Amino acid sequence: MQMTGNTIFITGGTSGIGRALAEAFHKLGNKVIVAGRRKALLDEVTAANPGIDGIELDIADAADIEQVAASLERTYPALNVLINNAGIMPFDDAGGAIDDATSRKIIDTNLLGPIRLTSALIEHLKTQPRATVVHNTSILAYVPLATTAVYSATKAALHSYALSQRFMLRDTRVSVQEIAPPWVDTDLIKKSGDPRAMPLDIFIEKTMAGLATDAEEVVVDEVRALRDNPGSGEHALVHGFNLQLVDNPIPV
Repeated sequence: MQMTGNTIFITGGTSGIGRALAEAFHKLGNKVIVAGRRKALLDEVTAANPGIDGIELDIADAADIEQVAASLERTYPALNVLINNAGIMPFDDAGGAIDDATSRKIIDTNLLGPIRLTSALIEHLKTQPRATVVHNTSILAYVPLATTAVYSATKAALHSYALSQRFMLRDTRVSVQEIAPPWVDTDLIKKSGDPRAMPLDIFIEKTMAGLATDAEEVVVDEVRALRDNPGSGEHALVHGFNLQLVDNPIPV
């Protein structure tokens, strides 16, 4: 994607990867608007980064998405980049009962949120000289973490959606890129300094370099082997991946 001269809307932009991406694009001179549910956090980001704007959005609420999308088109007519970053990652147990309300919240946030928001803005994006939709999925879209089964499933579904969307937009001025992060040391799980988690600044540096290319997927080298899931060997790979975490689990 073009890295400068953009007007960029980033969901989940008040912390973690979303905030770091917002600040990185802001430093390059782009107009950046961040979205989040909590006004106090939005105010914190905008105060720390003069020029970044904040807008309240509950990405799990279809009506709120429609309202915010309409407001964005009026207020920022040059909007040409959408980064679907917002997500939640509750732990669960697919070997037992899973709370339905929690599952629905994960699906509404991680999957239907990006679909609804992109749908609401896509005709506007098509009018721009150049536009990009970025979906933040996860390496767990390819190798699911058993203790976050629903989260992993939503990321796999969003990856599939991005593939279809990219094809359907092939003859337009809208490109589609996907970020598939590894475990990054943010509050999505628990910011703990665990050496297995990639430091946020390193992840952002490598991801920004990847986004600056025409790559359909941006995957850091540290998890490339997991992205290159070995087809029919998938079952053994996923089993082994999760066994490694049995004795040394991810902190909750």
